[in-house]
Amino acid sequence: MIRFAVEDDVPLILKFIRDIAEYEKLSHQVETTEEKLRDTLFGEKKYAEVILAFDGETPVGFALFFHNYSTFRAKPGIYLEDLFVEPNLRGKGFGKALLNEIIHIAKQRNCGRVEWSVLDWNTPAINFYKSMGAQSMDEWTVFRISL
Repeated sequence: MIRFAVEDDVPLILKFIRDIAEYEKLSHQVETTEEKLRDTLFGEKKYAEVILAFDGETPVGFALFFHNYSTFRAKPGIYLEDLFVEPNLRGKGFGKALLNEIIHIAKQRNCGRVEWSVLDWNTPAINFYKSMGAQSMDEWTVFRISL
């Protein structure tokens, strides 16, 4: 089952964020707290949305996304910030279900595309995304200014 997260899910969302950071060897960069998540996901201004995947009643993964905009298409898009499934449950369709739900949401909202980044060493994720029909945007380089 896939469903949108609610405010009571904040501790679970934080757990999944910490889990993906550990998998990506980026735990040292995690600064978020339950309070920050409540404010930015469920506060007056909602900056992102979360969907959760369940195996029965057991939470097994999440996807966090937000809208961006394409000037070339004059349409909103969805940027998938994080997609994570518990390592012992990968290959069972949960990641595919999460990504398909994001695509469904994008179509419902008349978005022009869904985009995301993946670490270049994360071959299992790259192979998964390619199996879903995603195209690598190798001609683009990601830049960032951290504040």
